[in-house]
Amino acid sequence: MMEFALLLLLGGVGPVLIAEALLARYEVLVYAAGWRTPTIVRPKGMPPARGADADRPPDAYLVYLDGIGKRRFHDTRDGGRLVKSLIDGAPELRVLGQVQPYSPLALPLADRPVWKWLRRHIGLVLFLHNVMQTFVAADRRYRPLYNRAVGSQIATQLRYAGYQPDSGIPVVMLSYSGGAQVATGAVEELWSQLRSPLWLITLGGFHNGANDISHAQHLDRLTSTGDRIERVGTWMFPQRWRLFRWSGWNRAHRDGKITVHRLDPATHVGPRSYISPKARLPDGRSHLDRTADTVIALIRDRLSATAESDGPVP
Repeated sequence: MMEFALLLLLGGVGPVLIAEALLARYEVLVYAAGWRTPTIVRPKGMPPARGADADRPPDAYLVYLDGIGKRRFHDTRDGGRLVKSLIDGAPELRVLGQVQPYSPLALPLADRPVWKWLRRHIGLVLFLHNVMQTFVAADRRYRPLYNRAVGSQIATQLRYAGYQPDSGIPVVMLSYSGGAQVATGAVEELWSQLRSPLWLITLGGFHNGANDISHAQHLDRLTSTGDRIERVGTWMFPQRWRLFRWSGWNRAHRDGKITVHRLDPATHVGPRSYISPKARLPDGRSHLDRTADTVIALIRDRLSATAESDGPVP
């Protein structure tokens, strides 16, 4: 009986996987051919950024790249709780959460007519679409195009939020799960366009380790022994293995650019995930509170260290 059920599942999901594998490349190829340009339109009433007052420069810009649950301009994975916690806890930051990490054309998946129908009838397809986009972003044949497309999207959104190239204000890219593939890939394009200090923070980061992050000043890796999905990524991508010494990830390790921070016993998803508002720690904080506190502390520590290294203004 179990074998029969498995065959039925594979029979139903298999064709969907094949179709998504073929379609996932379409958007990046359309971008490369110049047939369509990335959209810059946001929903009516949605500001280009939230947090620090737009009338004065913030201490840093924070770009949140969500996991594969991202389907809209708004932060949908957790109802926007993580972004809200960051804004509430660090009003000195200007936060952008509308970037579409799984769309080189910056098109929200849930707003496309055909996907609205699919969401009502075959919700699994939406999940698989973003999974496949993550693997397209990691594929060496499409990775440079994908990196340039999403890096340019982030740079454009930062400019609309008030970022001035060469201003010296840090840009922090906080990425969850597959968003780490996009964040590490966007580094080169962001540096090329904005020449900003770039800091990366990955939360349960799922990425192949091939991207060159030499223009990022540091990467803080938030992980947990309970995160099986991130651990799978470290096994399945050879560039994450120590044997591949010259991968972007291992070069960054040798340069001392990667620091690991443990958020045990959090899991990748589910009721005990990094962003769970219900799972509690011995100190009474929720997993969500601890994650937000950790991200804010890391940013403030680096801002302080940068200010000290620059010395007093004459």
